[in-house]
Amino acid sequence: MGTDKQSRMREYYAFVFHLALLLFFGNQALAQTRYTIPEEAREGTVVGNVAKDLGLEITSLTERRLRVVSGTKETFFEVNQDNGALHIHKKIDRELLCHGSGACLLELKILVENPLEMHHIVVEITDVNDHSPSFPEKEQLFEIGEQTLPGKRFKLHTASDPDAGVNSIRTYTLTSNEHFEVDIRQSDEDKIPFLVLKKSLDREQKNKHTLLVTAVDGGKPPKSGTLNVSIIVLDSNDNRPMFSQEIYQIEIQENIPVGTLIFKMNATDPDEGINGEIEYSLGKTLNKKVYDIFELNKLTGEIKVKGMVDYEENDVYKLDVEASDKGAPPLTGECRVVIKILDVNDNPPEIEITSLSNTVSEDSKLGTVISLLSVTDKDSGVNGKIISSINSNVPFELKPSYKENIYSVVTTKNLNREQVSHYEITIKATDCGEQPLSTFKTLHIRISDVNDNSPFFSQNPIEFYLVENNVAGISFFSVSATDNDLNDNAAIAYQIVREGSQHDITSFLNMNSETGDISALKSFDFETLKTFQFQVVATDSGTPSLSSNVTVHVFILDQNDNAPVILYPVSSNGSAEGVEEIPRNVNAGHLVTKVRAYDADIGYNGWLLFSLQEVTAHSLFGLDRYTGQIRTLRSFTETDEAEHKLLILVKDNGNVSLSATATVVVKLVEPREAFAAADVK
Repeated sequence: MGTDKQSRMREYYAFVFHLALLLFFGNQALAQTRYTIPEEAREGTVVGNVAKDLGLEITSLTERRLRVVSGTKETFFEVNQDNGALHIHKKIDRELLCHGSGACLLELKILVENPLEMHHIVVEITDVNDHSPSFPEKEQLFEIGEQTLPGKRFKLHTASDPDAGVNSIRTYTLTSNEHFEVDIRQSDEDKIPFLVLKKSLDREQKNKHTLLVTAVDGGKPPKSGTLNVSIIVLDSNDNRPMFSQEIYQIEIQENIPVGTLIFKMNATDPDEGINGEIEYSLGKTLNKKVYDIFELNKLTGEIKVKGMVDYEENDVYKLDVEASDKGAPPLTGECRVVIKILDVNDNPPEIEITSLSNTVSEDSKLGTVISLLSVTDKDSGVNGKIISSINSNVPFELKPSYKENIYSVVTTKNLNREQVSHYEITIKATDCGEQPLSTFKTLHIRISDVNDNSPFFSQNPIEFYLVENNVAGISFFSVSATDNDLNDNAAIAYQIVREGSQHDITSFLNMNSETGDISALKSFDFETLKTFQFQVVATDSGTPSLSSNVTVHVFILDQNDNAPVILYPVSSNGSAEGVEEIPRNVNAGHLVTKVRAYDADIGYNGWLLFSLQEVTAHSLFGLDRYTGQIRTLRSFTETDEAEHKLLILVKDNGNVSLSATATVVVKLVEPREAFAAADVK
């Protein structure tokens, strides 16, 4: 009756505790979708419809790639993308997954894309009674002196049952007898059985008792395990060692050095001699891990660290210690040492990238999500409290979600691929331990191009000089534009802007749309056309395309392609010949005539020089090389011939000079009155 009352009280306090948690956390607890399934359920068993419960459109599940993102090596659940049903992928053993009697909860991340969303659901794995209680040994032997008084307690082997809650060990029973009964002591969630002597033993009547202890769990139907107990009745040694406390509690830090003394047992025995000499030992029913981590000196009672103590592996150890004297038979006393492990900051945070878009368009809006990530730390308390940040100067930030340590990486500024085409985002997660530990994770993000740059001419307008008489059809000039975009957005096509008139100079021009090379369909003549201009438009291949114009000024350069033309003298038949009559009595320096010529070219190509190529008497006539004037060099004599022929060469100053000739025939005549009058003037 006392045991049932205590059980009801514990259930009542548990109910009050859970009710308080519900009222404290309020909406946060209600905001999360939760399912409950029993362990060992068959593969394919439907847990629930996450699409319906999360408000997702069933018709878009396949396109949005609804899936379960597992943070563990084993995937226990899958979601049907056709109907949104969450079903069991692999059979679950609650005892392997969760230790202890607390709630066994699996948190699942449900990911959908386009747009990117992540939801969290919780699946509680409830226990089924699939294990029977079992004792570490099949038999247990006690040697009890006949002088032992009723009420003496002997610790029985403790049975274990991996199941939790009501399916764990509920009670112990003993075969009916007149000398012994079973008493159960509650220690935390454990039930420790003791064999209690209720009536004194008489060795002369019976020196051995055989009993059967049964451990029964609370399942429906219940399962059980048995222990054979043998009691040998002996004489002498009527005092057992005693501990000052039934339960000792100590605290040690994890990672404590091997060999460290953490506690010293001290039992007392009022007997003398060997009956009062005490040896210590650990209980045989402890978890095997305890023997690997702690050791007990049987003579001194010192408990030392033997192996690695890790808080994340186990935060509490319970050691059952027995003290036995050396009497015949030996008497024992027992106690429990509860060792609580204190967490130290020995685990750095872990950053898990749930989803990542490696490429982001440069025209992305502010707040665009590029990645989802979660941060965890195996430590507890402040050692497991994490501060996360982006550790580099980039236009991105961490945006926390409704759940702690869940973040999205979003854009904070407008992106420009032409300025920065690649970002390395370094995420830093630091815990709040006394000596904080940090973890870094780098995301590599490439910025994709959009057509936001027009083709650009480095010079506008462009001036170009073209020598006349160019070869028709051959490229004589090229324009080139640049575009800071990529690929098709930077592929430029060139085109001449034509006005449409048949007399438009652009009708005689042709352009290679890919290279920008310009060729003329005719040869230009400087003497006819000295300059012209046109426009070229450069258009990229983006969608929509962008373009820009440039004005091209073409200046025709003169070539020495025109020979001098004799204007005087010119005969009646058009030849460059003339006859000049002068009086015989003229003086030296008399102007006979002036050869006049012109050249259609300009500059040096049109600069004319005159030279006397042939003459009958060199001493009579002189030619000014720049003006073309012919003058007498001396006075004529009676012996000079009456007729003289002069051949004049007119030559330009071109690189390859061109020339023409004129012939002047000078006839000497007798002085006349008119000539005399003219000469006087």
